Amino acid sequence: MKKIETKIKGVFIIEPDVFIDKRGYFFESYQTEKYKNIGIDDEFVQDNQSLSSFGTVRGLHFQIGDFAQTKLVRVVSGKVLDVAVDIRPESKTFGKHIAEELSDQNFKQLYIPAGFAHGFSVLSEVAIFLYKCTNFYSKDHERGILYSDPELSIDWKVEKPTVSENDLNNSAFFEIRKQILMGT
Repeated sequence: MKKIETKIKGVFIIEPDVFIDKRGYFFESYQTEKYKNIGIDDEFVQDNQSLSSFGTVRGLHFQIGDFAQTKLVRVVSGKVLDVAVDIRPESKTFGKHIAEELSDQNFKQLYIPAGFAHGFSVLSEVAIFLYKCTNFYSKDHERGILYSDPELSIDWKVEKPTVSENDLNNSAFFEIRKQILMGT
């Protein structure tokens, strides 16, 4: 397994060892000891899975306070552009994002620590997306940043995105920045 640093400290691409032969493939999508050996020793308490069609954009989501979540994400079927936005106020990369293509062909995973807003767009006909979380979902602690915020300038790689009503009502980044920097 390979752990690859990204341009944002704390976010990693993980490439598992994949064994392919004429029958298909096999890989360990998660194994506690192997992840500890590469410096990931989080306790994941919840797995989530979604099915989305081409052009769907989900995000940008995060939880605050004691309910902040670290995530380990991957694609079971299809292809997505996965995006993590740094919202850690003390970070040199605050407001910057990383975008990584995850698919059932490249087997990549993205490790996203607490302190990031997260979202993805679907680049295949459909995609099944799986993410492990270190904290339980809490509606009271859930927040979101508008996926199309011009300050973030994220290229989701889809022309006419399909976005939920909730995500269309997410806050502008400047509002979230103000709240984060004021500690509210």
